[in-house]
Amino acid sequence: MSETTQGVRIRTGSQTLRTSIELLSSMRFAIALLTVICIASVIGTVLKQHEPTINYVNQFGPFWAQLFATLQLNAVYSAWWFLVILAFLVISTSLCIVRNTPKILADLRTYKENIREQNLRAFHHKAEATLAQDAATEARRIGQMLAGGGWKVKLQQRDTAAGPGTGWMVAAKAGAANKIGYIAAHSAIVLICLGGLFDGDLVVRAQMWFNGKSTFAGGGMIADVPAAHRLAATNPTFRGNLMVTEGTQSSTAILSQSDGILVQELPFSLELKKFIIEHYESGMPKLFASDVVIHDKATGEKTEQRIEVNHPARFKGIEIYQSGFDDGGSSVTLSALPMVPKASGFEVQGVIGGRAQPLKDTGGEPLALELVSLRTINVENFSDSGEKTSSGADVRKVDLGASIGARMGAANKTAKNKDLRNVGPSIGYKLRDAAGQAREYHNYMLPVDMGDGNPPVFLLGVRESQAETFRYLRVPVDEQGGIDGFMRMRLALQDPAAREQAVLRYATQAMEGGRKEMVEQLAQSASRTLALYAGGPDEDGQYIGGLPAIARFLEKNVPEAERERASEVLVRILNGALYELAQLTRQQAGLKPLESNEQTLAFMTQMVVALSDAQIYPAPVVLALKDFTQVQASVFEVARAPGKNIVYLGCALLIVGIFAMLYIRERRVWVWVKPHDGGAHATMALSTNRKTMDGDREFAQLTEKLIGVAPTARHGGST
Repeated sequence: MSETTQGVRIRTGSQTLRTSIELLSSMRFAIALLTVICIASVIGTVLKQHEPTINYVNQFGPFWAQLFATLQLNAVYSAWWFLVILAFLVISTSLCIVRNTPKILADLRTYKENIREQNLRAFHHKAEATLAQDAATEARRIGQMLAGGGWKVKLQQRDTAAGPGTGWMVAAKAGAANKIGYIAAHSAIVLICLGGLFDGDLVVRAQMWFNGKSTFAGGGMIADVPAAHRLAATNPTFRGNLMVTEGTQSSTAILSQSDGILVQELPFSLELKKFIIEHYESGMPKLFASDVVIHDKATGEKTEQRIEVNHPARFKGIEIYQSGFDDGGSSVTLSALPMVPKASGFEVQGVIGGRAQPLKDTGGEPLALELVSLRTINVENFSDSGEKTSSGADVRKVDLGASIGARMGAANKTAKNKDLRNVGPSIGYKLRDAAGQAREYHNYMLPVDMGDGNPPVFLLGVRESQAETFRYLRVPVDEQGGIDGFMRMRLALQDPAAREQAVLRYATQAMEGGRKEMVEQLAQSASRTLALYAGGPDEDGQYIGGLPAIARFLEKNVPEAERERASEVLVRILNGALYELAQLTRQQAGLKPLESNEQTLAFMTQMVVALSDAQIYPAPVVLALKDFTQVQASVFEVARAPGKNIVYLGCALLIVGIFAMLYIRERRVWVWVKPHDGGAHATMALSTNRKTMDGDREFAQLTEKLIGVAPTARHGGST
């Protein structure tokens, strides 16, 4: 409010009390509190709040996760220390207002007319002049001119050497709203903080402290949550989430806390009749809306409303916002496609968000299936990378140099320009082992055209934890529009007998008419190459396969000067062996052989890369979405926030206060008029809270208008 705290001073009580009040009401203390609050707010913005503990462990590690929990940095705005700092800021600012407001109000009432003549000559802005008329007449004229210019004026009659009451002091002031701005701005801080405290977690925390309420960290149905974890419908302030499935209704909101949840009872029941979502031609959402019926528990009255984004519904002081949407328990049918020889194909039916179900015939350790999500529309950003597959009559020649890096990793890695397209439905699920460890998978139902001139691919995503992004395996589409061709190649690649048969066919055809020992030598090289590509444990016990295994083999066994030529030979052998393996699997499946054309070349290019990348998809089976029946659910944010009106008032006061402090200048003018040689002598001075060029010009105009002279120069410079 002011640079000092010299307003109302505490003169009673102990020295400790006076010192404490001086500290709390000082501007330095308030600035220190504001600094801490700003730092805490930055942390609360950067660090995701109210996330599960496991998410912090996965992202930052156990040490930092424990530190965040200890300091409550994962719930900054509801942390006890943040609320204490906010409360101290309110107290400090309030004390500052209380101590300084009387001084300011008193300063507003006074004109400071008792200033002496010699003091006027010490001002930066000053002027003197001789006036023609007597002192009384000139004083009244000056006072009237100032009053006509919007100044508040007071005339004081004084004694001079010429006699009692012969001198006049004209005191005027303007811009008093500048000091009112200080009061308004500081009051705004108090109001905003109070509104924030009231609409924050303070009231909820108070109920937990004094009413014996506690957070709930268990599972099960919301209806089964005990009363100790429920807040009454009369709760004066809260902010929670409410999810309602189409055709159902709910009357309880969930308040997320750092260590669990609280259940908030609502005075109404919200029924979702229909969730509406509209899209642009690109697939991007255009409209989210919910047609709802609000059932009043007290009267039974029904109110139909539509809730849209930024268009909430209001009922008994509670605002209902459209927050998002979710799956409401869609039923899905999945086809299990084996990725390992011991697994078998089967169908799985389940409900999104339902209980985990065991998977049979996976060929290994038992796994439990958890259906996580169903997305009927997926908008991705794709663009043409400009890469062209090299052509040639020999379909065994697969150009891998430019395509390997572009096709590994996330699905949007190849996107350079903005090209939004809807790629159709997808299914998300988890496979959890007996130890409780789970991997998350995200598979698309329809093939995706990546826009690079290559055949469409199926995207099969996997990640180890939620802190990671999905890595996608790109499986080329066969002529039947499925991934059976890839699955046959995958299983055959893991079968040593099938590999040897394909190698023999390749060596025989490649060395047609050659000597037997040359055929055998080529077959041995092809068998070794294909075995490396199929994958297995290396000398360090780590599993490695695909193109990385071949690259490691070259690095360890071939001199650097000969690696380029050796890699060309191995790639040619690998392409030829894989081509014959593909022909073998098609023959066993009763399909016609692949033809030597550009389409086959593109298909084999994708196949070689997909088989190499298959090691990033550690699953015995691929669960492909076969059919689904969607059930929509709408997510609402329900809030009772009476403190927002206080915050709005505080914001209005803050705007007024800042405007007054920055754009309104407080000015005071004094003109001392005394008798002199039959006329009068005037000494004039101006005081302002900010030295600006506007103040210089205003004083020049005033001196010319009031006493008819220019301002007096001071210290060799003009004023």
